[in-house]
Amino acid sequence: MISYLIEVFIGLAGGLAVGSGFVAFISVLGIIPRLVQLSKSKTYLEFYEWAVVLGALFGIFISFTHIDIPVPIIIEMFWGLLHGVFIGMLAAALTEVLNVFPILAKRIRLDQKIELLMLAIVFGKIVGSLFQWIIYVR
Repeated sequence: MISYLIEVFIGLAGGLAVGSGFVAFISVLGIIPRLVQLSKSKTYLEFYEWAVVLGALFGIFISFTHIDIPVPIIIEMFWGLLHGVFIGMLAAALTEVLNVFPILAKRIRLDQKIELLMLAIVFGKIVGSLFQWIIYVR
């Protein structure tokens, strides 16, 4: 009984640490305010916040339970698209905060062709993802 209580305590402490880091990361990047600004949907700010919280809780629930949810392939594809959009937004926010693209363009002397640099990165990501899923996951 004591060992279970210790495990619960350690699990909660670890979860609080990781959750705090996640919130700090999203706050520092300013993803939600930037998303609201770009979409001009200030009235829905609270919905964005709740979507992040409920999405994180649902992800935790799915990760730690052995529930099998049979869904059609089209829903799995949509689910994967949502994951890709989220990861892409995180990466884009991080690069925007750190000014990665302008610095990289100056270093490789492509100041005037930054659009080509971004297209190369996007297509490289797409080809790499397709290669991984078609070759390795199949």
